[in-house]
Amino acid sequence: MARDPRYDILFEPVRIGPVVARNRFYQVPHCCGMGHRYPKSMAAMRGMKAEGGWAVVSTEEVELHPSSDISPYLEGRLWDDRDIPYHARMCDAVHAHGSLAAIELAHNGISAVNRYSREVPMGPSDGAAQHPDNVHIRGMSKADIKEVRQWYRAAALRAKKAGFDIVYVYAAHDLTLLQHFLSRRYNGRSDEYGGSLENRVRLFREVIEDTKEAVGDTCAVAVRFAVDELLGEDGITHQGEGHDVIAMLAELPDLWDVNISPWENDSQTARFSEEGFQEPYISFVKKLTTKPVVGVGRYTSPDSMVRAIRQGVLDFIGAARPSIADPFLPKKIEEGRQDDIRECIGCNICVSGDFMMVPIRCTQNPTMGEEWRRGWHPEKVTVTKSRKKVLVVGGGPAGLEAARTLGQRGYEVMLAEAHETFGGRVTRESKLPGLATWARVRDWRLGQIEKLANVSLFPASRMTAADALETGAQHIVVATGSKWRRDGVGATVRRPVEGLSTGLTLTPDDILDITPKLPTLPDGPIVIFDDDPYCMGGLMAEVLAKAGHKVILLTPAAEVSPWTHNTLEHSRIMTRLIELNVDIRPGRVLTRRTVDRIDSDCVYTGRNASIEAEALLLVTSRAPVNALAAELESLRDRWAGAGLEAVTVIGDALAPATIAAAVYAGHRLGREIDADPERDRFWFEREGIEA
Repeated sequence: MARDPRYDILFEPVRIGPVVARNRFYQVPHCCGMGHRYPKSMAAMRGMKAEGGWAVVSTEEVELHPSSDISPYLEGRLWDDRDIPYHARMCDAVHAHGSLAAIELAHNGISAVNRYSREVPMGPSDGAAQHPDNVHIRGMSKADIKEVRQWYRAAALRAKKAGFDIVYVYAAHDLTLLQHFLSRRYNGRSDEYGGSLENRVRLFREVIEDTKEAVGDTCAVAVRFAVDELLGEDGITHQGEGHDVIAMLAELPDLWDVNISPWENDSQTARFSEEGFQEPYISFVKKLTTKPVVGVGRYTSPDSMVRAIRQGVLDFIGAARPSIADPFLPKKIEEGRQDDIRECIGCNICVSGDFMMVPIRCTQNPTMGEEWRRGWHPEKVTVTKSRKKVLVVGGGPAGLEAARTLGQRGYEVMLAEAHETFGGRVTRESKLPGLATWARVRDWRLGQIEKLANVSLFPASRMTAADALETGAQHIVVATGSKWRRDGVGATVRRPVEGLSTGLTLTPDDILDITPKLPTLPDGPIVIFDDDPYCMGGLMAEVLAKAGHKVILLTPAAEVSPWTHNTLEHSRIMTRLIELNVDIRPGRVLTRRTVDRIDSDCVYTGRNASIEAEALLLVTSRAPVNALAAELESLRDRWAGAGLEAVTVIGDALAPATIAAAVYAGHRLGREIDADPERDRFWFEREGIEA
């Protein structure tokens, strides 16, 4: 297909100092949970972005010295020349597809507590470190400042030697020494590096100038700067010092990469922000500089991208999460295939990999992080020579992805779904506040399946084992999902709770089945017992509170939805629930209930407390729905006569987890069915060992 001429502007080359980007698609620096420990995986993942059409592909933040150690987080390192080869591997992978490679050098200042290097942390002034390690930072002397400048220069020269085309000076996300010097919160100095904004900018300016002097002949020097911290007068604002810093340094770097800070503001989930949400903060930058500007905003629509460029907001469309969800987003627009874009849903499962210190994963793109170790390509699969017919039972995220991948490989696939609509939990959960984008998981897969003549869809087709055997399928995939438990058993409570049958007891399924219209509930308070670490408890509280109910939320944890720290949502979830007057009672475990009373014990003291309430909503854990697999197993003696060779249970039907895990399970099944174990082996990356 030909490219839509409306999008031609996206494919114009743009000069960045001494280098030229072939188009306006720019993968900004983002973490990947690989860094210095898994360099082959990191290089393959970044190279895939270049193959997909991103003109600039950046690293994650890269520590430039042992005093910038942020272990155990797996970022990049460029401490000395021994780190150059693994960075060169990434540059080669990016250059192979005609893209520019960028490196984000970072000294983390008071964010670096140096757990591995055991260097004494340092920052602009004496004070506590940002991380709760019971350590303090020392205020830097003039000699320290001079040394830090030398470290930046040395790291820039190493980056040039590794083959990078763009070298970053990084002052954003409330994580870097240069931003700490800029901040009145952290910089209490009284010398020429403290006090006035001009003084606080001094080190930032010097490092930019040093970097340009060191590598500016062949490398572009980019600055990543947070123009607003969303702290009002207590921080940098786009109307105040953020504006003034840009004005002071406007023509000094070759490119401005601008955002808001800290990270939870920059990478807000779709639950709390829309596409292009940073534009009100960054739109002033191009008015102050002639240098190209890149920014982010979870852009997935080419129309939004063109608008941002034509309105003078951006020169480059920056992306982290959209480039993860679809590394081939630029190429699809270029080829007139924008309907094939696998749009980011803004769930931040990708971010969670960094916090958990494991390779990145993505809800939409199950190949993310698997480019090297499994050899998976986001657009290509091995075509099968098999004539096998496969029946997939269950049209949720696992079943849809399995059917799509199997169909792409060339199998004859039947996808049977018990309900009128496909999507399973995705369809139901996308009705919850702020989760509409989650429906993209369903919609993209259905759109791709519609293009496959060898995949047949059967909605409203509840399957028994006898029905499944009659299809003549050689392989049956059971992807029938899960249900929320009604007995109170979860991560903390391991035995059924006493008395649950004596009163009105609900689960999220009761709400999800009929959202947005709620069932008739008693006038008194509704008690939620939330023993699930992810987001469902908070979502249920939000739905009920917005419907006008008094909500009391009990949780054994110290806070609501604690796992959402990993998706950068926790503070916003708490804020929303507090604003909705949800009565949050942490450290409580459900023990028993009667018709009109709910009892809980303190997890620390065991002291009991009762709440007079007629309605209880359990958000504890989910149980797999896999009766079909058990029924098929009981009929194993009939398999041969029906031509059935194998039954595989996947996704939530095997073990409930995230939507990302379900999509991955479906994709893996689609790839590995009839696989050659040697060809499709899992490569473990070991330090110092070449595979």
